[in-house]
Amino acid sequence: MVVKTEQNIIIGVNDRTLITEEDGRKWISREPAIVYFHRKLWFNVIAMLRPDGVAYYANLASPFILDREALKYIDYDLDIKVFPDGETRLLDADEYAMNKKRWHYSEEIDSILRSASFELLDWIDQKKGPFAKKFAQIWYERYNQLRPDLDRSFFKGRENEERKILGT
Repeated sequence: MVVKTEQNIIIGVNDRTLITEEDGRKWISREPAIVYFHRKLWFNVIAMLRPDGVAYYANLASPFILDREALKYIDYDLDIKVFPDGETRLLDADEYAMNKKRWHYSEEIDSILRSASFELLDWIDQKKGPFAKKFAQIWYERYNQLRPDLDRSFFKGRENEERKILGT
């Protein structure tokens, strides 16, 4: 469900959602997640609400486009995962190298993705945008307000701080 749209930003929430992989495999997500897409940035972010805290999965990807069918972007295989304890890992560098050859990614794309990875790491370090301390809580609570039929809140019982987003 989309919970916020701006000129360049779309924020959505999914909760126990059916996911279909490129190879046709299907599965249902286990935990709620907040998705953050920006029309000018070469990454998107998924904040996963887990029992031990919020984990982040960021895809290095083209900026999104939105058409009559769906929100679309090109995923370039490189990912950065941030665990609830703050540990950060670069994932799938081997897959990126293989697909760079297979799909003939240009040096320009390689350079853009390198810059985007540094920008993404900077956002993580500065707790900016979707990495802001209360980002996931604010948007999951907004989702619950829009879906009053749901009787669950990942953040229930946690302190309720000022509802301000540090977005770009």
